Amino acid sequence: MHPLSIGLALFLAVAIIVIGTLYLVRPRTATRSFGLPLPENGANMAWWLRLKGVRDIASGLAVLAFMVWGTPLAIGILLLAQACIPAGDMLVILAAKGSAKSAFGMHGATAAVMVFTAISLLMGGR
Repeated sequence: MHPLSIGLALFLAVAIIVIGTLYLVRPRTATRSFGLPLPENGANMAWWLRLKGVRDIASGLAVLAFMVWGTPLAIGILLLAQACIPAGDMLVILAAKGSAKSAFGMHGATAAVMVFTAISLLMGGR
């Protein structure tokens, strides 16, 4: 399972970097798929949305760095901690009565894949 887990970790890292890049380049487009209505339009709205992009890219780069210089155990710990991000996004969207489809389908599924990958790396890293 180790090669599959490493492949999933790589996929997750690259995917969040791509999503973060979309938030930097086309913040309004990226926000539409998040599961909440667009925030009120204002002069600085796109800049606030771009902050999410920067954080997403940093999250993906952290996983890539651990894949290069860390161990499977360390990658698993990092992924498990970072799974709080999509799980939290899911809970916020549900609390705000946003799109349940996006909450469970995108954020919940991402959190589940991250936890699965983390556990398999933690078990294989022993």
